[in-house]
Amino acid sequence: MTRRVSMSAGLRPPDDGDGQSPNRRTRPLQTGQSLFSASNPRRCERARACAEKRTRRTESVFLCEGVKMIPVNEFRNITSEQNPQFRVLKPWWDVLSEYLGIAMLMIGVFGCTLQLTQDKISCLPNRFMDLSGGDRDCSHLRQDGENESLWEFAITKHLSPSVVEVFGRKNGLDIHQYEFVNHFCYEQAVHWYGKYFPYLVVIHSMIFMVASSFWFKFPGTSSKIELFVIILGKCFDSPWTTRAISEVYEERREERMVIWRKNTMNKSTAERDDDAASPILSSIKSGSDQKSAEPQTAASLLDKKEGEQAKALFEKVKKFRTHVEEADLLYFMYVLQTALKVFKFALITVYSIVLVPNIQIVVMCSVPPDLTGFAAFCCNYNKAHLFSKLAYCYICFVGAYGALCIYSLYWLFHRPLKEYSFEAVRLETGISDIPDVKNDFAFLLHLSDQYDALYSKRFAVFLSEVSEGRLRQLNLNHEWTSDKLRARLARNAAERTELHLFMLPGLPDTVFEISEVESLKLEMISNVTIPGTVTQLTDLQELALIHSPAKLQLAALNHLRESLKVLRLAFESPDQVPLWMYTLQSLEELHLSGSLSGELSLDTLRELKNLRVLTLRGKLTKIPPAVVDVSGRLLRLCVHNEGTRLQVFSSLKKLVNLAVLELTGCGLERIPSAVFSLSHLQELDLRENRLTTVEEILSLQHCRRLTALKLWHNDISYIPEHIGKLRALETLDVSWNKIRRLPPRLCYCTKLRHLDLSHNQLTSLPSEIGILQCLQFLSLAYNSLESLPDELFSCKRLKVLALGNNSVSTLSPRVGNLAQLVRLELKGNRLESLPAEIADCLFLKLAALIVEDSLMDLLPPDVKDRMKHR
Repeated sequence: MTRRVSMSAGLRPPDDGDGQSPNRRTRPLQTGQSLFSASNPRRCERARACAEKRTRRTESVFLCEGVKMIPVNEFRNITSEQNPQFRVLKPWWDVLSEYLGIAMLMIGVFGCTLQLTQDKISCLPNRFMDLSGGDRDCSHLRQDGENESLWEFAITKHLSPSVVEVFGRKNGLDIHQYEFVNHFCYEQAVHWYGKYFPYLVVIHSMIFMVASSFWFKFPGTSSKIELFVIILGKCFDSPWTTRAISEVYEERREERMVIWRKNTMNKSTAERDDDAASPILSSIKSGSDQKSAEPQTAASLLDKKEGEQAKALFEKVKKFRTHVEEADLLYFMYVLQTALKVFKFALITVYSIVLVPNIQIVVMCSVPPDLTGFAAFCCNYNKAHLFSKLAYCYICFVGAYGALCIYSLYWLFHRPLKEYSFEAVRLETGISDIPDVKNDFAFLLHLSDQYDALYSKRFAVFLSEVSEGRLRQLNLNHEWTSDKLRARLARNAAERTELHLFMLPGLPDTVFEISEVESLKLEMISNVTIPGTVTQLTDLQELALIHSPAKLQLAALNHLRESLKVLRLAFESPDQVPLWMYTLQSLEELHLSGSLSGELSLDTLRELKNLRVLTLRGKLTKIPPAVVDVSGRLLRLCVHNEGTRLQVFSSLKKLVNLAVLELTGCGLERIPSAVFSLSHLQELDLRENRLTTVEEILSLQHCRRLTALKLWHNDISYIPEHIGKLRALETLDVSWNKIRRLPPRLCYCTKLRHLDLSHNQLTSLPSEIGILQCLQFLSLAYNSLESLPDELFSCKRLKVLALGNNSVSTLSPRVGNLAQLVRLELKGNRLESLPAEIADCLFLKLAALIVEDSLMDLLPPDVKDRMKHR
């Protein structure tokens, strides 16, 4: 048989374009010889340029010829988020979607590379014409069987009986005509999907990747995400997180040991139960002692810098939670971009499946015959086969991508992502006060759980107020060392060694290392817990909690119950009165100050068996009934009512042993009758009330032990004559009233040692003033006195005489009779000179003589020298 040579070469354009007869045999090309004739230099240069472009190695796709190539990695930088910290917010389906997006992008990049670097189409004239006037298609090129009929058009040469040489047929078209036809048919005949498939893939892939990372770049969400990721990473790496969890674990282990011991003891007999109580209590005490010693070990585990960093983290978490929990913008943006990807997936899948069959290898192209002489061309789209395979592969990737997006939507709507419960974390870590969160904060934590659930567990530590309190305690111990606290020690009014701490975030444990403290005053300190180490303060007798609510551990309560003598409490509401106050058996003084409005319902004070002094500062309407519980022991009762009228005094009658009664600012207009039944009363103070008259003063003679009567800061205009019945009176203070004259019978109170009549309207003194031979203090300042009776200077025990701011014009020389005088106030009078006999006051120093400088200069020099050198 004669061997046949395939006619597939006839599909390629002719090797020359000189327009000669097709019967001419072409010369074989030599190595390195140009495809075109050298007679046209410009044509040769263009051919070489095209050849170089086709053979150039490409590392990545370029957008157009002659433009600098763009690496594929640049597309990722544009379309995806490159911050590695954001990986904690990418669940597994987002990670797979990102890789699928990269794979789809690579398909598009590869297709664009082929599209831009290789010939798009090659066309040859179709010599078969349809006589009916239509064009015949090019389907015969795909059928090998019909090619046998074409041998009659071939140019052959018999080289031997069994070998035939076949030459391609020449079409007689110029190269420019072929180029025109190729471009024309590419634009007209090739389906648009076949032409722009790789570009569509690139665009869709970039849209997918942008949609996946859009919430990382959107201004309203990117700042929240970035801040959350930063805080989450710092919380995860913070040494305080590990330490807080380990502390709670140790505490729970101790609790389990105590419970186990109790269960073991319960299995024994009743006799053994009684004996086993003390070991159980001792184990609890040892646990508390171990906790109290723990901060010392903590200092070595967590330095000061790490403690400050953890403190700053707590503040950041609080502010972030407040800011993020207000809205659900992050959740909405994530749902929106996921829904967009699902819609995009459905759209791409539908139109791709429909349009992929339109990518054909051979296409028919109709060209105006006046241009080339041929009306139809058969064109070979040389990338159609590869593009169709890439299209089906791309559809598979899009299907997988869409399945992940649909699962993401299912996850978004199937689970309550706007609420996040730390119940499992609370049970596992033992930190019971971790709050649940909502809205965007909850959604971010759900996303981080898909990456690693350990992040939320460690993050939860910084939501716990208990954990924050422990950190605050540790930082306090770093800041307030024992040496620094010891430098703040001072003596208080009761001559006790006092340590006063003001506006601290907590109570430093180092306080209990200063054993010499006798009085501990805590003011404006929140979250105070007094530990068992308070037993180290063996001299502690007084505790003041000024707006500092405190809790006591069991060991601390047992110690204070036996040793505390004075307790001062200032609070904002009665609910803040601690219950442990009622168990302090050794307490002798209790001072309460706060909003004691209406009828204060104090719990029973019956356990306070040694209570002697009770002070109530507030706005009461009656004496609390609980006072009756200590009626037999109470010696001093002080009520400071801040101007609110005290109406009911029935409880006073039962205070049979009361020695001192102070009713300050109680709105009293008369002396309460209940006072007259207090037979043991020694001091009565009714200052800052509304008293205008004290006619009831006669009834005070039933108080036979009354030695001090203070009626200062009232509106009293006169003192009744029968005040002289109070023969035991030693102190009388009626200053800051409106008294115009003194009754002479006042001077029959011969035991008076302290008499204060300042800030009144007195114009004269009775001559009977000289009867008060026990008088040691007399104040007549700020009155209207013009003269002083000579009998005044017969009070030879007088030590302090205050006569300032009156209208006295002369001072009697008998002032020298006051031999024990140590202070004399005369400033603010009309004196023109001082008597020289003033030097006879042997204990009066020059510095204790309060007069104008002009009068001081008039004193004789020897008098001043004598008084100066005393």
